[in-house]
Amino acid sequence: MTLQRYFATCGRGIESVLAKELQDLGATDVKPGRGGVHFAGDLALLYRANLWLRTAIRVLRPILEAPVSSPDELYEAVRSIDWTQYMTPDHTLAVDSNVRDSQITHSKYAALRTKDAICDQFVERCGRRPSVNVDEPMVGLNLHIYRNQAVLSLESSGESLHKRGYRTILSKAPLNEALAAALVLFTGWRGDSPLVDPLCGSGTLPIEACWLAIQRPPGLTRRRFGFQGWLDFDVRLWTEVRDKARRHIGKTLVAPILGCDNRRDSIAFSEGSAKAAGVGHLLRFERKELGNFQPPVDQPAVLICNPPYGERIGEEKDLRGLYQLLGKILRERCQGWTAFVFTGNPRLARQIGLEPDAETPLFNGKIPCRLLKYDLTK
Repeated sequence: MTLQRYFATCGRGIESVLAKELQDLGATDVKPGRGGVHFAGDLALLYRANLWLRTAIRVLRPILEAPVSSPDELYEAVRSIDWTQYMTPDHTLAVDSNVRDSQITHSKYAALRTKDAICDQFVERCGRRPSVNVDEPMVGLNLHIYRNQAVLSLESSGESLHKRGYRTILSKAPLNEALAAALVLFTGWRGDSPLVDPLCGSGTLPIEACWLAIQRPPGLTRRRFGFQGWLDFDVRLWTEVRDKARRHIGKTLVAPILGCDNRRDSIAFSEGSAKAAGVGHLLRFERKELGNFQPPVDQPAVLICNPPYGERIGEEKDLRGLYQLLGKILRERCQGWTAFVFTGNPRLARQIGLEPDAETPLFNGKIPCRLLKYDLTK
């Protein structure tokens, strides 16, 4: 069994949850880093990682690490690889580049020099060169240069793993699916008790929770992964991994999952997304004002929500009442429950009027946020 080193990227703060996901999949040498997790495994593990990881953005296979202080040094380093190991002139390719704190300052130029080095090698050896396809390359490459240290990786995922495919349209300020899955995982909830989102918006938290509860892999209906264009793509092995995953999906929920929102269009959007995700028959969405929220079950449950943060001028003042009402409902109607509130506004969070028992620092895009835990069993 040949083990390969990989790096799964994720949002900042999510590394510990992603590391646990990888360990559960059988990865070895799992080491959380900044913005991702290093790990090792065989080809089957790479396929499982892309299929199963809920909190990852991409899974990369590093093939070059080199110090580079100029575009010419980058070009020579990339030329040093025997590219016939990874593609042929008939393949298409694309290079995604990110440069920070380095003498090479332009990401697009770094990507261009990388592409030139690969194509020039093929012209020299074969008289032909691969074509570029930025939309859906057969071989995608990820170049990361930080403090003059370049890491060039094969990109095994293709389109970002957070794009599950169940959103038909983008709603206003939607919660990233991978972040939503991470929030649910941070709660420790695994489907054995009821879960309620009283401010469900586009329904992402209930849908991700449902997929977790029935053990449905988020990549199951994905049209294509990046590794399917690689020279070593093993169709039989991939089919085995995918079919095994299909056989283990649950048909029912042990405990109910409910989403509520006061907007009719949000409920319609949530129901449509749940149907597209294949779990419309398992989830319940209700149009309901927050003030009318009543616990739908007479047993301890988990409440999780992502209320608006008030990013625009004047909005914060308007939202104080929402946070105060949420706190009142938690105190008066949710005794015995555990509640989690994800917010990017500490001033509004104080309006809840409860001291959080734990805080997890995270980011929603570039916004610093906190997942606040309230233990209402005391």
